[in-house]
Amino acid sequence: MLKEQDKKIEKNNEGVVYALSLVFELGYIIALPIVILALGGRLLDRKLDSSPAFLLLGISIAILLSSYLVHQKMKKIV
Repeated sequence: MLKEQDKKIEKNNEGVVYALSLVFELGYIIALPIVILALGGRLLDRKLDSSPAFLLLGISIAILLSSYLVHQKMKKIV
């Protein structure tokens, strides 16, 4: 009886660990492109004196890229 309970607890813990790793991975998939492309756009705006143009372009590309990467990740899971 105790071994069955241990197996259930272990299986539940594996599910929790998998869910947490998925959450962190999705967070990085979303955050990294936005940070990198927004900073790159900001640098280009300062260099070329074209204030929000490249920043907005970088954020827009980051949103599209993040959406695509999250979609691909979800396709693998489902």
